Amino acid sequence: MMRQTDPMSRSRVTRKELHALLAGGDRRSIGRADAVAAMVLEQPALFAELIAGLWNTDSLVRMRAADAAEKVSLKRPDLLHPFKAELLGLLAESNEQELRWHLAQMVPRLPLTREECARAASILRSYLDDRSSIVKTFAIQALADLAGIDGALLPDTVELLHEVTKNGTPAMRARGRKLLARLARR
Repeated sequence: MMRQTDPMSRSRVTRKELHALLAGGDRRSIGRADAVAAMVLEQPALFAELIAGLWNTDSLVRMRAADAAEKVSLKRPDLLHPFKAELLGLLAESNEQELRWHLAQMVPRLPLTREECARAASILRSYLDDRSSIVKTFAIQALADLAGIDGALLPDTVELLHEVTKNGTPAMRARGRKLLARLARR
């Protein structure tokens, strides 16, 4: 009888195995996204396979791959750089709230040109029409982050933050106040 090994214990994991770790279970659960993020941080060569999960046919895999990729990119933003064009394209195309809020967190970590910053900011402003308060809140965070990269975005971003502190959801108002205070210290 052959023993099956846990893919997480092996040195080389295939795309199919990595994506299988993110599949199944309850949509309200992050599943094994934290474990996958830890594995990818230990084996950065797997990051490309994780990013490929953003286009998986299974919506659970897509959302958990986005969660894990965001967690990895928080510690290793450099891993995002080869995927800049794809991530900017997905930022514009995605309608899934879980992808949108994680992309909003990741895109400001990319090395963006002024044109790319402006394009990303325009897309993120459209996220403010999303039905999800989480998407909206991460979009305003991303807009403030982009304004920190490209000062040309600052006036419109400050105006937007003043607006959301008055008329946004409670989460947006709180985040808007924090971001205005941070931008004022610049």
